[in-house]
Amino acid sequence: MAIATLIAAGRLDDSLLRAAAERVGCAKAPLWRDGQDAAQLRVGNGEEARQAIEGWEGMDIIVQPDPIPDYRLFIADMDSTMIGQECIDELGDMAGVGGRIAEITERAMQGELDFRGALAARVELLADQPAGIIDRCIAERIRPREGAERLVRTLKARGVRCVLVSGGFTRFADRIGADLGFDRVVANRLGEAEGRLTGRVDGDVVDGAVKERVLREEAGEGASLAIGDGANDLAMIRAATVGIAFRAKPILAEAAEARLDHHPLDALLWALGIRREDWV
Repeated sequence: MAIATLIAAGRLDDSLLRAAAERVGCAKAPLWRDGQDAAQLRVGNGEEARQAIEGWEGMDIIVQPDPIPDYRLFIADMDSTMIGQECIDELGDMAGVGGRIAEITERAMQGELDFRGALAARVELLADQPAGIIDRCIAERIRPREGAERLVRTLKARGVRCVLVSGGFTRFADRIGADLGFDRVVANRLGEAEGRLTGRVDGDVVDGAVKERVLREEAGEGASLAIGDGANDLAMIRAATVGIAFRAKPILAEAAEARLDHHPLDALLWALGIRREDWV
């Protein structure tokens, strides 16, 4: 058995809910419902339920074990997940090499290029840029995803530890993590010397294997919820109790147990049975 959370904010009236229940093979009344926004159903086969609903215009489905785990850890990717941008692409654009960097980023996220090699190639293109370009990029271009802060602060209020783990850079991630309320931030350190970028990453590279290791270290024996959007998040998503692909590249969307394609990040709170009136 599994629990399927159906999310169709403002649209999940009685008729749509009945139609959805019929699709997933559930004849009983919903286990839980929040107005016309979301509802939870008990289903016999979670994968079949997910396949029945995915692709239904404007509706997301999150399938979890029955009973829903008592999550103690939420771990999230940063670029294109908790924020709406790829920081290195934005830096590249400001430095006049945006097209070259964005092409490498896209191929890496699709899983076509090794992450470490792709990161080194992109960072090298930023060599000799003034270090102040980072602060200007954050101020002018970087914005959190809708619902990001609400999601993190509501989870924290319920005792969930929140960790931001990024293949991007500490100069971005530390500030974004603090603004959104994360307990811990793990990211790469972009090399700087004499006020300019060196074109190198200092220290160990945060790749998919590191993301998975951080999850396992933080979660221990507890249940974990992970979210990401690209190939570098694959290992982390697979290692989590429930892994969620957020508006993800096909390689991750196919591997994740759940997808959030249509609604903001805070819609995940419905999957935990938290009514909108209780969101922080």
